[in-house]
Formats: sequence, C-alpha cells, structure tokens
Amino acid sequence: MSSEETQPIDATPVEGQDLFDAHELRVLAVLAEKEALTPDNYPLSLNALVNGCNQLSSREPVMTLSEEDVQQALQRLMQERFVAEVNQSGARVPKYEHRLRVKWVLEQDKLAVLVILMLRGPQTAGEIRARCGRLQEFASLADVEACLQFLIDKYPPLVAKLTRAPGSKEARYAQLLSGDVDLPMAASEGVEVVASVSRNNRIAELEHEVAALKAEVAALTEQFGRFRSQFE
Repeated sequence: MSSEETQPIDATPVEGQDLFDAHELRVLAVLAEKEALTPDNYPLSLNALVNGCNQLSSREPVMTLSEEDVQQALQRLMQERFVAEVNQSGARVPKYEHRLRVKWVLEQDKLAVLVILMLRGPQTAGEIRARCGRLQEFASLADVEACLQFLIDKYPPLVAKLTRAPGSKEARYAQLLSGDVDLPMAASEGVEVVASVSRNNRIAELEHEVAALKAEVAALTEQFGRFRSQFE
C-alpha cells in the first residue's frame, strides 16, 4: 500500500474518543517507549518517568515537567485505567505501567507507530520507520503504512493522515489523542488538514439532491409550457 492510496481523513476527534492533555500524552508515551527500550527497568518509578518525560532526545517538543506535574498526570490516567500502579516485592517506591494494549487492543507494531507520533508529532511513514528503532523493526515502508491504516480505521480513530505539503513527496500522519491537530503549526509547515469525509459526503449528497430538484423543476416547466401552448 502506498501513501497515495491511503485517503486523508478528518483530524477532528469523534464522540467517545479518549483525549489527553500534553502532560498525560507524554507520560503515556514514555511508559510505552521505556517498556520496549528498557524492559529490565520497567515498570517505571516516578523519578525514572520524570526523567523520561524531560529527555532531550527523541522528544518534540522537549518538556520540563516536575514530579508534581507527572504525579498529577498519573492520577488522572489511573482513574481512566490507562495506567496502573505496581507495588513490586522488595521495591521501595511504587512503579507505573501503561495499559494501552488492553485499552485499544493494539499489537506491538501498531503501538510502536502510535508512540512515535505521540513523542515526536506529525511525521511521514518514512520518518516513523526510521525513528521506531528498538521499539519495532519494520521490514518495509508498506508495513508501517499498514499499521497507520489500522490506526486510522479504528473507531474512534487514533491517527489521521494530513494532506501533502506543497513541494513534498509524502503526506504526514498525526495522532488524534490530544484533540484537533495543531492547525497553526500545520499551516506554518504547509500542511492543510482536510475536511471530514462524512461532511464531504453529506455535501455531495445535498448537491446531488439540489441537481435532481433542478432537473425536476426544469422538466415540469417544459411540460407546463407545452400544455399552455395548446390553448394559445
């Protein structure tokens, strides 16, 4: 499947979609990332999680979160059961693990693609493949695109495809977990978020109905003209 074959979809969240603020999104993504990268140190302590959230590499944007910021995000995520607290035998502090696979029924390859989008913002399929690294090895670009299409097709969708920027060869993809795609940012980079498929379909239906009504009126006008001419 090529990137041209994947149709752009609306970047507006639908009813029932789980939405997170920037801190919650970073906490979730770091938990999922570190599970794959440092399995011996997973689940993460609060201190390790703060360090992961504030990491300078592989983060866009770079953040400076306090322990309180992360703790508050954890509390909200635990209430929604996206994160669980783990009290390991012999551990001096509680640790935390994500529940994204269970909540969204995701295999590791799909989760890896989503996590990269959560950590680094909108990217092309090629960039995602290059940046997944130890999270997931993809044999081909088509494998990445298949994962992206799966995330787009889920209901509610977790990912949206953005229209191709002028002069660029590839379209980019964005996660939908924090609400609308950042339109000012997208506009500054020449990316236009397409209108929703459902709205476009409805407009097309209305245009078809209007055209049909116009044709019917024209036919009736012609019939009335012929009838009237019989009495002139």
